[in-house]
Amino acid sequence: TELQKNPVDGFSAGLVDENNIYKWEVLIIGPVDSLYEGGYFKAHLTFPEEYPQRPPKLKFISEMWHPNVGKDGFVCISILHEPGDDKFGYEKAAERWLPVHTVETIMVSTISMLCDPNDESPANVDAAKQFREDKHKFKKQVARCVRLSQEQL
Repeated sequence: TELQKNPVDGFSAGLVDENNIYKWEVLIIGPVDSLYEGGYFKAHLTFPEEYPQRPPKLKFISEMWHPNVGKDGFVCISILHEPGDDKFGYEKAAERWLPVHTVETIMVSTISMLCDPNDESPANVDAAKQFREDKHKFKKQVARCVRLSQEQL
């Protein structure tokens, strides 16, 4: 309701099924001046029953080539990681899920991720390697995903 009253640039969101408030469909618009510009990427945001104590999961339904999106489509960013300390010591607890996060903060973080991939902690090792070692090939892969997303609107 809040998002409908005050829409946020860069994405739109709504329920997949009116009878299930836990599963949302999100349309993420490729950010201007990013490799994803011009794309319209569909994703599902699935909330656990323990929300907001536990984070939702964000999964791209559209094909996505990005170091921080697994081959299974799941987005891997700090604020979607379970709350508390990181057992690997990579993230501080304050960078992980906190109950104050909203759909808006999740989506703004995701859009930021599209603009600025983190190849230091990849969910897709192949995309991260290509991002580091062969930018031209990486850009071609992303351009293909952008075209596909436009065709699937």
